[in-house]
Amino acid sequence: METVLRGIAVSPGIAIGEVFVLDDQRRRIPRRLVPASQVPDEHRRLDAALAASISELMVIRERTGKELGDEAAKIFAFHVGMLADRTLTRPMHDQIDRELVTAEYAVFTGMTALAERFTSLGDAAFKTKVDDVHDLSARVLKHLIGEHTTKLASLKHRAIVLARDLTPSQAAAFNRSQVLGFVTDTGGRTGHTGIFARAMQIPAVVGCLNASVEAVEGTPVILDGDSGLVILDPEEKTLAKYHAWQERRRLFSVSLKELADLPCVTRDGMPIDLQGNIEFPEEIPNILSSGGHGVGLYRTEFLYLTRDSQPTEEDHFAAYSQCVKLLDGRPLTIRTMDLGADKYTQDQAENPERNPMLGCRSIRYCLQNQPMFKAQLRAILRAAALRPDTVRIMFPLVTTQDEFRRARFFLNDVMEDLREEGVPIDSGIKVGMMVEVPAAALCADAFAHQADFFSIGTNDLVQYTLAVDRTNELVAGMYNPASPAVVRLIAHTVRAGRDARIPVSCCGESAGELEYTMLLLGLGLRTLSASAASLPALKRLIRSVTIEQCEVVAEKAATFDSDVAVSSYLRDVTRKIIPEAFDGRAVDV
Repeated sequence: METVLRGIAVSPGIAIGEVFVLDDQRRRIPRRLVPASQVPDEHRRLDAALAASISELMVIRERTGKELGDEAAKIFAFHVGMLADRTLTRPMHDQIDRELVTAEYAVFTGMTALAERFTSLGDAAFKTKVDDVHDLSARVLKHLIGEHTTKLASLKHRAIVLARDLTPSQAAAFNRSQVLGFVTDTGGRTGHTGIFARAMQIPAVVGCLNASVEAVEGTPVILDGDSGLVILDPEEKTLAKYHAWQERRRLFSVSLKELADLPCVTRDGMPIDLQGNIEFPEEIPNILSSGGHGVGLYRTEFLYLTRDSQPTEEDHFAAYSQCVKLLDGRPLTIRTMDLGADKYTQDQAENPERNPMLGCRSIRYCLQNQPMFKAQLRAILRAAALRPDTVRIMFPLVTTQDEFRRARFFLNDVMEDLREEGVPIDSGIKVGMMVEVPAAALCADAFAHQADFFSIGTNDLVQYTLAVDRTNELVAGMYNPASPAVVRLIAHTVRAGRDARIPVSCCGESAGELEYTMLLLGLGLRTLSASAASLPALKRLIRSVTIEQCEVVAEKAATFDSDVAVSSYLRDVTRKIIPEAFDGRAVDV
């Protein structure tokens, strides 16, 4: 039966395919069937997971006995006894034989049933065992799921991935040719699931609550990245309407491609520098073919998130030099590592901070991990020397002038080391900063005397100005770049840059959303950097308006006292100029 789920649209497009449920950190394991020939393998997997869990518990029991005494060690003796009890494990094997299900599903259902029995007994002594059962379940499933999720990178069929959440490292591990789109239960409109999806030019919907729980592996699904809908088991008439919608989108995209080689200039002759945001060098050809003039934001942290070990200086240099070669003299802005918050190294994931959004992230993390920071700076300087005057360095989440001075000190220190080693460098490389916290925006006039350029990162600027976690679906409706407070901070930053005669760009996700383009141009921005998928429509709009029109829009937007009013106004104005970009929903559901 057709089921419609609603979430937050974060990457446009329509995808029609089959469900793949990513379950490596799940509270519920989907019911997957296996061929009869694979049943013996599932029995072996179950036995191996049980044996590995028992071995771990034996080690923990011994260590606990030495450190805390025999009484504490008895807890783990009880755990070992449960996993060795065939009255618990035999029904799991029987279920595999009877229902042809995976070992992890048999463990999940068996442990869940046991926990429910303990809960229903009413005796407090039994109720305390429920946590023990959940702990055992997680331990055994860790071994089983760890084996299963390795299949994700080699996914064979074209699928729409559903998960409770997706980390950047998980998304980076996908076989990109086989992933049609993303759906997550959690998340907000500018989380990195959306950023990654836009980079891959596939649709995505987040904040869809129980989508991964309600979906069954292999179920037909429609993912509507324009309207934020996920339609499970769609009816034939719904499929027909969405196939027709896909064709209309394809024709609109074809018309936009004709603009790729035309100048990005307004109707009254003002040139606008349209650049691209990338996570990987391989995205550059797509940026250029989509009408981008260069790369305005290279998110280098993905070098860390796609591997188990820390990248070396040579790993960094290989990636940056590949970018320089592909751009062939066009500009490249490399942001130093923006790790922390929702992007973790393996070590950070194992030792999480209490409040990472306000913790040791971005430039703070770099300044506290100097060898890692210097290795990246060395690689950037070496790559910049391959094509002088084309590469810029940008520091993320700068909040104080002292942070920016310290970062520049490390850069100068690295320059001196390379000179002494006889390594060619670009000594005149431009050094700028992200303006993405209110402190930086309010003090932009002071920063303008130290930085060579500003790049406004609206994702974090909105988050920190409005105190709204941009990855939290519960407050996603409060996250709005059209907030009058955010607009004023952007305007102040642009004025400070203009007064100091340094370039100011915008590389946040707002730069790629059509309804904000005229506002940003009207505020004085002349460089926008967005995902490749956004560039053709942006160029179409830019070539359709005048700067005077944009300034009128910005002045009018400043008169509203609510973000809802600003958003509605901007959308209405843009819709009149490019109505086909806002063509109605594919289907009313």
